[in-house]
Amino acid sequence: MVYNSLFKIKSHLHFIEKIIEEDIKNGFPIKKIKFRFPPEPNGFLHIGHIKAICLNFELSQKYKSSINLRFDDTNPIGENKNFIDSIKKDILFLGFHWDHESYASDYFPQLYKWAIKLIKENKAYVDDQSQNIIQFQRKNPFEIGIDSNYRNRSIEENLFLFEKMKNGFFGEGSCVLRAKINMSSSNMNMRDPIMYRILRKKHHRTRYQWCIYPTYDWTHGLCDYIEQISHSLCSLEFENRRPLYNWYLDQIYIDNKEKIRPKQIEFSRLNLSHTITSKRKIQYLIEKKIIQSWDDPRILTISGLRRKGYTSIALKNFIHQIGITKRNNIIDISFLEFWVRKHLNKIANRVMVVLHPIQLIIDNYAEDTTEWVEVENNPENSNFGNRKIPFSKFLYIEKDDFLEKEKKNFFRLCIGKEVRLKNAYIIKANSVIKNNKGKIKKIHCTYDPKSQYEKKNKMEEKKRVKSTLHWVSIKHSFPININLYNPLFLKKNPDVDFYKYINPKSKYKIIGYAEPSLKKAKKGEHFQFQRIGYFYVDNKMKNNQIIFNKTVSIKNKWKKNEK
Repeated sequence: MVYNSLFKIKSHLHFIEKIIEEDIKNGFPIKKIKFRFPPEPNGFLHIGHIKAICLNFELSQKYKSSINLRFDDTNPIGENKNFIDSIKKDILFLGFHWDHESYASDYFPQLYKWAIKLIKENKAYVDDQSQNIIQFQRKNPFEIGIDSNYRNRSIEENLFLFEKMKNGFFGEGSCVLRAKINMSSSNMNMRDPIMYRILRKKHHRTRYQWCIYPTYDWTHGLCDYIEQISHSLCSLEFENRRPLYNWYLDQIYIDNKEKIRPKQIEFSRLNLSHTITSKRKIQYLIEKKIIQSWDDPRILTISGLRRKGYTSIALKNFIHQIGITKRNNIIDISFLEFWVRKHLNKIANRVMVVLHPIQLIIDNYAEDTTEWVEVENNPENSNFGNRKIPFSKFLYIEKDDFLEKEKKNFFRLCIGKEVRLKNAYIIKANSVIKNNKGKIKKIHCTYDPKSQYEKKNKMEEKKRVKSTLHWVSIKHSFPININLYNPLFLKKNPDVDFYKYINPKSKYKIIGYAEPSLKKAKKGEHFQFQRIGYFYVDNKMKNNQIIFNKTVSIKNKWKKNEK
């Protein structure tokens, strides 16, 4: 593999690269460098995982090493094939490919043998106490823990009981296997952590073969060792678990030139404002029907971001820009939107869609005339070509683009005021028609036939009009289904009591009116609705109707909305 720096923005080495370079300098063989991405298959991946994915996969590209996609499936509760399939799809969406697919469950027999080894060395014991009592005895970092009454069981008894655990003689919660380390350690993870617990649940791969399951801590480092992962990269919350990671490795590692010992390195996780990424909390939102599913565009799962129209390039550019550090902080979501907007500006066709229509009638334009105006699809790139849009006497414009009486700092259409209709003519509003409730239903105006867009003098026009409006011809337009999204949470950091800060107006469904070219829109295409924002043709259709999801606004409205 060749290291692809297409999306890499920062050229200097981050601290993990420096560690690896130092290891190489000190004699670590480059050919033995190896990475893994180890998700738990109990939910969809979220934007925080993108940081870990990019880090591991791009390092494997840089050092021309192999990389494993390893599913740490140590808990049969909540794990299933649907989550595995979604994880694979997300990684491929980001443009990465793994060399080998593995599962922690592949190594259950070996992990069991190593557990027997620890028991024989008097470094593990079966504890019959309840979880509550165990938790109480572990105390806190400022108190010395209390030894379990079963801590000094004989090796023979522990071997006998552990085999009975494996063979299904005990019920769930009746006993566990614990490592015998140090109940006085200031690091709570070292206070005789649990290695195995009884779970009489069906595993998505091993079915009912096992009724005891290894904990994540016991499994993770040993799987790294089995797979010969040289640098085990994980988020910063695992930093205080590194001593346990190393202790377990100490028990099974044999120092020789053939086997390498994995090194755990921690980096800061990605925290974004106004969102949550906890799988448990996302599941709560689904169960309460606040969101529809794991791929709802209002949450920052990779599948949700994809349905909203976020591109893999934009996401990777964002990740590269924030960098790899050991400092935790909360990044404002507007920074993510900036990179999405920047990429979509280059790849999205421009179209005209009116979301909240009001009728505009050009009195001095012939009723039986249709003029097809040629416009460019994307001013950023001439290769996108041109298209033709129809112009006629009866148009829709946005309701908010008109005020009957002019107000200060309102530069759009008012009675007696001129504006340009984008790609067409300058018009002047003359009168309105209202219904019996006083609501404006129609705007009558006149147009300047000499003000065709391609013939205008820009300097003169700037003095004449201060605003350009988008529009659609009524008889040529057609209705489209649109989902508009607002932040799901009203608080910047909703992590605590998140359910109190749910935005009741996080999603709007409306019918807009589009120019005829959008009839050819296909699933997965991006468009800029001019003056409104970027939209994505959703992959999920309802009743065979195309749905457009709003990706991001034309301009950053976040701070304005926040105020």
